[in-house]
Amino acid sequence: MSRIIGRIWTCIKQALPKAGKTCLWLLKIILPISLFVRILQYSGLLGKFSAVLEPLFSLIGLPGETAIIFITSVFCPLYAHIALITSMSLGLREATILSLMCLTSHNLIVESSVQAKTGSSFWGMTGLRLVMSFVIALALNEIMPREGWGQIGIAQSAGICDHIGEVFILWFTSSMKVVISILLIVTALMILHYLLEEFRLMKGLSRVFAPLMKLFGLPRETAFLWLVGNVVGLAYGGAIMIDEIEQKKLSHSNGNLLNYHLAMCHSLLEDTIIFVAIGIPALWLIITRVVFAMIVVWLRWGYMYIYTRKIRDLYE
Repeated sequence: MSRIIGRIWTCIKQALPKAGKTCLWLLKIILPISLFVRILQYSGLLGKFSAVLEPLFSLIGLPGETAIIFITSVFCPLYAHIALITSMSLGLREATILSLMCLTSHNLIVESSVQAKTGSSFWGMTGLRLVMSFVIALALNEIMPREGWGQIGIAQSAGICDHIGEVFILWFTSSMKVVISILLIVTALMILHYLLEEFRLMKGLSRVFAPLMKLFGLPRETAFLWLVGNVVGLAYGGAIMIDEIEQKKLSHSNGNLLNYHLAMCHSLLEDTIIFVAIGIPALWLIITRVVFAMIVVWLRWGYMYIYTRKIRDLYE
């Protein structure tokens, strides 16, 4: 027993410095972006920007000002969007739709690059995720009940501040709440990651999830990388995924098929935790992502079936 406790303590000691570095890196992104949005609110430019995009975003049940959050999501890690969502007063229904858009299209340059090394097209994955962000938002706007939703939070807008000093105070106080949540979540997830590695649990867990692959439209041998993608994520799990492909443990075609699923649904553990922390319902996050991932993969199978039949007919 003491040996197990010692191994756990070693994992914690290894995880804490890395968690600290990761948090510092995230804060360097989050704090400037959230300050930029507060200044846009104060200057009135965000209101003008919102008015231009209001007609488009109203189709998916969102106010125009949320466009800046979605655009930011395309280029930045997901934690930046948490800071931006909590800086606006949004209804829970609106925040849920926006969160799922950001979950589908975030950090695309990094994540699509990883997928390009594991059997897929960079632009294909990027285009798929951007298009599906709006498809998911349109579907949710039709499916989700219109009434009975609360507020995600009552965030004071910097637009009512009298001077720039108040803007900085508002930015600092609202950001600190998000920063504390991020520190706790990132540290806990980093410790979990080291524990999974130390006790070699990923391979065992992948055998548990293997039967689900058939339902998802994926080959059984993708179970391990599916688990890596949903526990560690694409950015951090990319090295493992690339190594599996290079060692021929997974073919490029099966890797490409897995990427269609992971484009819609990855980091399921971490992403769900961070959005639940600000009040987004877990079931909407999980079920929506898994269902659309299944739809995309089965549509891909349908496309491949039709394409191969046309090729066969051409040569017969």
